[in-house]
Parts: sequence; structure tokens; C-alpha cells
Amino acid sequence: MNVRIFGDERLFSLGPFSVTDTMVSSLAVSAVLVAIAFWLRHCVTRRPRSLPATLAKLTVRWLDQSTREIIGRPAPAVSALAGSLFLFIAACNLSGQLPHVHPATASLATTSALAVIVFLAVPFAGIVTHGPGGYLKHYFSPNPIMFPLHIVSEISRTVALAMRLFGNIMSGHLVVGLLVALAGFLAPMPFMALDVLIGLLQAYIFAILATVFVGAAIGVGEKS
Repeated sequence: MNVRIFGDERLFSLGPFSVTDTMVSSLAVSAVLVAIAFWLRHCVTRRPRSLPATLAKLTVRWLDQSTREIIGRPAPAVSALAGSLFLFIAACNLSGQLPHVHPATASLATTSALAVIVFLAVPFAGIVTHGPGGYLKHYFSPNPIMFPLHIVSEISRTVALAMRLFGNIMSGHLVVGLLVALAGFLAPMPFMALDVLIGLLQAYIFAILATVFVGAAIGVGEKS
């Protein structure tokens, strides 16, 4: 019996838990990223002048600078969140170029989970920065009647985050897959390169939007 979860076929079960190909590819990407992170940490601490260490430092500096430009202050926690989102999404998108690999970001379950992380990070950052009362009162500003509109706005932008990433990655993966099936492997190479570029761009956009949303929560009530 074929069972589908969020459109993904169940591969096997671990007790009451069903495992899909999206879960497997997500775990594989996460494991690779963690292994690379430990390797880069080793390079930075033991071989600080090596090429991998230099690239790692430049990446961290770029993330910190981008966060500072958006929020207006250093925010290491936000940089870590944005960097983690960018690297995970980019790695998932790139994994779709491998034969017989379905990118996790082409599943609405994955993109929804990522959007929910951002949705929860926004009030968390606001409460940590301003306290529960200081942050929650902005929902009633400038008038209490705005409260439902603020809630609808946050929910709608979360849905938009998930659907934008899902739609772009799924459509690109399907187009390249169809071209490979119809024209062979070499003919669609330019489209595959374009798909890689779009995948990296979508990862960057998602990370930047997450930074903007969290930064807005941190800056609640501040006057320019």
C-alpha cells in the first residue's frame, strides 16, 4: 500500500513514524553540512591561513555584515539563523542536480517547516529584545483594532515564504527533469546551470527575508 505524506511516498516506517524521501534527503544534507562545519572549524583553529579557513572567515564576515546592514546593529544570533537557512536551502537545492535525488526544498513540508522556524523566531527575538510587554504592545499599535491585521500579516508572509520557495524549486526541478528525459543529459546543461543559479538566489532571498522579519521585531518601537 502506497502512503503519501505531503505528496511524498513513504519509504519505510520506524515504529509509528513514517520516513519519506524528503526526510532522507534532508537528513543527508544536514549531515554533510555538519561534517563540513566541523572540518572548517578544524581548519580555522589548526590551519588559519589555509584556503578553507579563509573562505569560512569570509563567509562569516559576509553574514555579519549583511545582518548589520539590515538590522543596524551586530546580531550574531540572527547571523547564525540566516546563515543556517541559506546554507541548508542552498545545499538542498544543489542536491537536486544529482541523479535520482529529489531536493527537500521541492516539498511543501520542508518549505513550510522552514517558514514556521522564521515565524517563531520573529516573536522570540522581539520578546528577548524588548520583553513580553514591550514587544506584544506593537500588535495594538497605533490602534487596538490593528491587532487582527498584524496577526494576518505575519501568517500571510509565512505562507508566502513557504509557497515561494516551494514553487520555484519544484518547477525548476521538474523542467530540468523533463528536458533530461526528452533530450538526454548534455542538451539541458544550460538549463541545469540556470537551475543552480535560481536555487542559490532563492536561498539568499529566503535568508534575507528572514533577517528582515527578525530585524523588524528587534527594532519594534525604536525611532530613527
